[in-house]
Amino acid sequence: MVKQLYMLVDPIENLYGSVRPVILLAEEFAKFFDITIVAPKISSKARKYLESAGYKLIATKKKLITTKSLATLEAWLRREKFTVDGAAVINFSQCYYGSCLIYYAQGPMHAALRDIALEGSWTYRLGYFAGSWLFRVLDKQFISKVRAGAQYFLANSEFCKQMYEKLGIKVDGIIYPPVDLETFRPTTTAPSQDYVLTYFGKETKYTIIKQLLDSGLKIKAFGSRAPYIPKSLLVHPNLEYVGQVTDSELAELYSNALFTVFIFTHEPFGYIPVESMACGTPVLTYAAQGPQESVQHGKTGWLARTDEELVKLALQIWKEGVPEPMRKLCRESVQKFAKQVIAKQWLKFLTPIIESC
Repeated sequence: MVKQLYMLVDPIENLYGSVRPVILLAEEFAKFFDITIVAPKISSKARKYLESAGYKLIATKKKLITTKSLATLEAWLRREKFTVDGAAVINFSQCYYGSCLIYYAQGPMHAALRDIALEGSWTYRLGYFAGSWLFRVLDKQFISKVRAGAQYFLANSEFCKQMYEKLGIKVDGIIYPPVDLETFRPTTTAPSQDYVLTYFGKETKYTIIKQLLDSGLKIKAFGSRAPYIPKSLLVHPNLEYVGQVTDSELAELYSNALFTVFIFTHEPFGYIPVESMACGTPVLTYAAQGPQESVQHGKTGWLARTDEELVKLALQIWKEGVPEPMRKLCRESVQKFAKQVIAKQWLKFLTPIIESC
């Protein structure tokens, strides 16, 4: 008899972000389980892809008022209980609570909202600070509920684990998110190395990006066009904004960059540094939060302690280039994030269910 496995996730607007590890793990878990993916909302494009992969889908709130990143916040505020009998449940979401085998913690919502406010618009900052106390209370209530319902509570990084422990939550272990090393790999043996790659998102420090551009760095930026990206930055002569790209296009961008600069206010894990290194391109980022757990200073990239140090390092690397051995070390260092390796760590928790078939 095939065992049922339910994977609970945040609203699926696209196949990136927090849903990406779910998809990669589902590919491995499907060897042992009949997979059902549950989300408050699933876009038509994502539904088509997931159904073609053979997964059953359940959308518990077919209509949300908001879209994109705000949809997760809305679903978090409208959280709901989800339970199912006779099946294993892994909860990856900020939207569901209830009995489950594993809750996979990817960072408290209130911490993300707090850190994003550092670079947010004045309207965002005003809204956040007006409701910050309430956000924290609601989040602690939600986290306590999911901890109470989960047999195992796992975090996606050591930094993430520490955030939950500061809230008094017992964390049973750490499993890093998987990365598709077949997609993210060097696409050329002669990279152009004539630009620096970065990501534009709600967690990006745009003031530091502007400093780098003003200093003469040629930067290519990817990420969905959004109102939080300063319009003045988009027309900067040293910036080429390519928008949202496919994984194969992103692998090309990573592979040909001199280095990837990852400038953030909040990042529990950091897919971008790992994807970049998988393509053989070193990463300049902060000696903080999740990215400092994947980037090795002086070996696979550089870790800056301050904004000033990051800008100084970026200019130095832009002028002096990257040691060739570093690109090879980058690829070697991320093998531990391969989806097959990460899936084996998950299967330690799922083996008793598989063996009971």
